Order: sequence, then structure tokens, then C-alpha cells
Amino acid sequence: MLSYLLSFLRSRTAEQRDLAEKIKNITGFTPKRLKPYEQALRHHSVSKTIHSSGSKDSNERLEFLGDAMLNAIVAEFLFLKYPFKDEGFLTQLRSKIVSRESLNDLAIKINLNQIVSYDRKALQNISLRNSIFGNALEAFLGAIFLDAGFEGCKKFIVDNLLRFHIDVDKLQTTETNYKGRLIEFAQKNNKIIDFEVEEIPDGKNRIYKISVKYNGELKGEAQHTSKKKAEQMAAQKSYDAIISIG
Repeated sequence: MLSYLLSFLRSRTAEQRDLAEKIKNITGFTPKRLKPYEQALRHHSVSKTIHSSGSKDSNERLEFLGDAMLNAIVAEFLFLKYPFKDEGFLTQLRSKIVSRESLNDLAIKINLNQIVSYDRKALQNISLRNSIFGNALEAFLGAIFLDAGFEGCKKFIVDNLLRFHIDVDKLQTTETNYKGRLIEFAQKNNKIIDFEVEEIPDGKNRIYKISVKYNGELKGEAQHTSKKKAEQMAAQKSYDAIISIG
């Protein structure tokens, strides 16, 4: 078995061996098949058209597969961890774990962002900047599934992500409705809170810039393709700024 593995590794190019080593540093095992990982790490901004239908060799199909694996495995993990919690609790907690922001942060924590191939110009698009590495992580999970099967994918998600990088117990008490909290705080202290919205064209997309004013004073700003998300981000910045002042 060892001789086969050595022969297998020697048959790869120096670039492939380097990639295999980087993948091993993230997953803990040497990949048997590199092709799925190579595709998983290829953003559509640097992909090529491979079919007359316009299909590209990007990571988007693997992202679909990895998303399914992630949701199923996280659902089972939470179902077993919290045997007396209802569906609403489990659904909300899973949503926090698999949110785009959470996945983006996870990808950076495990250094996946360092081996993703993408056009740096893509980061000028705020929507891509907030999702490119999280999407790559889902595609990476799809590649693990194809390479190591369901159990291998499950082991990586549970051991390397859920147990090592996510404090699930703490996450359940994490506040996500900062807008509501800020409005409540302002009303309690007899202050005026305003959320000003500016729509910024961004190619085919639209960016929402939210400015939060507390008694007429600017406290926080944020931009996102989702108006709701931009409001929450700006509200969180504003709330933290107000509380820090006392």
C-alpha cells in the first residue's frame, strides 16, 4: 500500500504535489483524486467554457453538491447534539452555521482562501467579495465527497469545522438582529435612530449603502447587495460604537 502511494505521488507534477500537500494540511489526508479539488478551487472568473451549452469548468457545480452535504451533515450533528430542541431552534442554528458570512470566515480560518484561483478584479464586486471563499468552501466539500465519500466528508465537516472552528453552544446565543436591538436601545434612551439608504449601481447588480444616524450623528455604515444584510451590518457597527462610548 505504501509503495503504491509513493508511486502515485511521484506520478504527479511538482505543481500537483504542492496542491496535494496544501489540501492535506487542510483536510488531514492525502487526496486520492486531485481533479475534483482543482475544479473546486477554480472560481468562475478564471474558468474556461468547456461545453457548447456555455458550461464552464468553474466550482459552481461542486458548490451545489457541497451545499447539500453541508446542510445534511450539520442538520444531523445538531439533531443529535440537542435531542430536546424543537425544529425552529435547530433550523435557526443551522442557518447561522451555514450562512455566507460564516462560511467565508471558515474558509479563511482553514487557509482555503490561499489556494483558491480567482481574478483579483472579482473582489471589486462587493457581492463576490462577501461570498467567493464561502462558495469555494462548499465546492471543496463537494470535492471531498467525490474523493473520500460521504463518511470522509462528514468526518471533515464535524471534526475540522464544527468541533474545531465553531463554538456551537455560544453561537446559539449570538445576536443576529442588531437592527432590532439598536432601535430598542434608542427608544429606551429617548434617542432618534435613522437608517438612510443609498442605492449604488454595480454592473448588473445593485449595492445598498446603509448609514445609521443616532440622534443625528453618524455611527456606522455598511454596504451589501442585500438591503437587509447591509442594515444589520450597519446596525451592528453602530450599536458597538454607541455601547463602547457608554
